Amino acid sequence: MGTKAKLEYIWLDGYRPTANLRSKTKIVEDFSGKLEDAPIWSFDGSSTEQAEGNDSDCLLKPVAIFPDPGRKNGYLVMTEVLNPDSTPHESNTRATIDDDDDDFWFGFEQEYCIWDNEHNLPIGFPPGGFPAPQGPYYCSVGSENAVGREIVEEHLDLCLEAGINVEGINAEVMLGQWEYQVFAKGAKRAGDEAWVARYLLARTAERYGYSINLEPKPIKGDWNGSGMHANFSNTLLRTCGSQSVFEQICKAFEPVIDEHIAAYGADNDQRLTGQHETQSIDKFSYGVSDRGASIRIGIATVEAGWKGWLEDRRPASNADPYRVAGIIVKTVKGASANIKA
Repeated sequence: MGTKAKLEYIWLDGYRPTANLRSKTKIVEDFSGKLEDAPIWSFDGSSTEQAEGNDSDCLLKPVAIFPDPGRKNGYLVMTEVLNPDSTPHESNTRATIDDDDDDFWFGFEQEYCIWDNEHNLPIGFPPGGFPAPQGPYYCSVGSENAVGREIVEEHLDLCLEAGINVEGINAEVMLGQWEYQVFAKGAKRAGDEAWVARYLLARTAERYGYSINLEPKPIKGDWNGSGMHANFSNTLLRTCGSQSVFEQICKAFEPVIDEHIAAYGADNDQRLTGQHETQSIDKFSYGVSDRGASIRIGIATVEAGWKGWLEDRRPASNADPYRVAGIIVKTVKGASANIKA
């Protein structure tokens, strides 16, 4: 008898406005570990808002594979959902990304809260009350300010062991709120890694009896919300050496505010208020080092002679990285075709 591998097939369900992660395990004998050897599988779409009960089969097409550091002989298989005729399902946001040549590079800054389900609060918040105001928690050290580090560190190790390109972690502005950053070359690859990192985060929190809250404004009032800032570039931005080119691309985002906000996560109006390091949801601005702008031009890009990337600060923590990447690629491609050097 050959060695048996556990392939965890991961997909996005059809719930709206916010899709959920789903997964199930397939046992494969003598598996090579290669993506091309992971078979297409199926699932009951009537249980995930993706099909009717009388025609319920949907297909899972593997698109990325990672070793699963949490299981013996395990692999994490990110998949796209297809209809029975192998066309992309309407919930398949990955298939809408127009970046087949991987010209676009993306870095997602994923903020989240580790959530105490018993008290329905971020961990560290006293039951029925509030901790000290924001100030000491960002990038903090010490048990009074940095709560949940063991979960964060375990998640980081799992991601790195899986080959997910996490570039950093830090405690965020609200108590119980943390962030990690994922970067990849290729918009689809970046989305794959961002989603599998979320999967590993949720699974890690399970072990501690907590959940992960991705709501953009989990605690109302004078507390920071949670975002998923999207850093992006294409060959033009990485090589142009032109302030004018950067400004023309930034300006191309203004006429399509509504289209972008529609892709940037549900309930984002609660977060994009013009306060707490955000621009108002119905306004658009850009600026160098401006964390209150819709799009921030990093000082590193300016110091590199206007060669680098842009940061769209509007996507919410619960946004679908595939949708975010897809709409940014669309807008930047349109602007790049009309650039006046």
